[in-house]
Amino acid sequence: MAIKLVAAVTDGRWFDLLRRKPELQEVNHWAPNPRGFKALGPGEMFLFKLRRQGDLIVGGGVFAYANVLPCSLAWEAFGEANGAITAGEMRKRIAGLRRVDSHGRHDFEIGCRILTQPFFFPESDWFSAPNWKSNIMTYKTYSTENADGLQLWEAVQERLNRANAPDLTEVADRFGSPQLIRPRLGQGAFRVLVTDVYERRCAVTRERTLPALEAAHIRPYRHGGMHVEQNGLLLRRDIHTLFDRGYVTVAPDLRFEVSGRIKEEFENGRDYYRFHGCQINAPDDIDLRPDPAVLTWHNENCFMG
Repeated sequence: MAIKLVAAVTDGRWFDLLRRKPELQEVNHWAPNPRGFKALGPGEMFLFKLRRQGDLIVGGGVFAYANVLPCSLAWEAFGEANGAITAGEMRKRIAGLRRVDSHGRHDFEIGCRILTQPFFFPESDWFSAPNWKSNIMTYKTYSTENADGLQLWEAVQERLNRANAPDLTEVADRFGSPQLIRPRLGQGAFRVLVTDVYERRCAVTRERTLPALEAAHIRPYRHGGMHVEQNGLLLRRDIHTLFDRGYVTVAPDLRFEVSGRIKEEFENGRDYYRFHGCQINAPDDIDLRPDPAVLTWHNENCFMG
């Protein structure tokens, strides 16, 4: 099976911060402009090539998803996994790369390449990307069906399996002969995926003011829920809060239900009761719709009826 790999030009500040955070399970390798990224599919390998280090590969991760987001929401989803200490620092860096004023209040849209299982090689393990050209400004795509791509895959695999890199063994166990690697999605990737699956609209109200929307876990992660689309709903913030607290739910047949407790406890709720019994706006793809089993779990364990 042929597997694609991308070696992408990477900012040194981004790399230096994140390689000091081995606990991260996902990172956002962003681009300053809102360009789409279709070079890889989920489970293929995305590698870091430092901007000012010649052709050296210094780490990478498993590609999960690509998306265009306002930088404020990228920060909310990934925080320091964006490779910056603060949202202000990230915004200033974007402005610098775009060569525009960083003091305005514009919420830049950026290209996000979301990676799981990131790994960062020690300097002794940095190695040259095959046939890298100095005029490459963004990234180069390889394939394991060609000699260069297979050489690159094997060089990465060798380093991930070295005994002197125990912090990489969990990732290394997932790399063998060229094959797709199942991305282990984290909270940030979950949020971005659910946002897109629901076409950036609240599943109940169809609200599309993006900063007002949140990706809700149907079965919370702390209770065994997974970071997968089938365990998610995109909800307006207030409805998300009510959902988490059991005042509203979604039945397995995808009807929105509102508890009588809202009226009893708050003598209010008209804006929510008007949606009671309505079908939510679920994805057209059946495989991406909420799992009836997790909806049943929420009905039985959270909803106050």
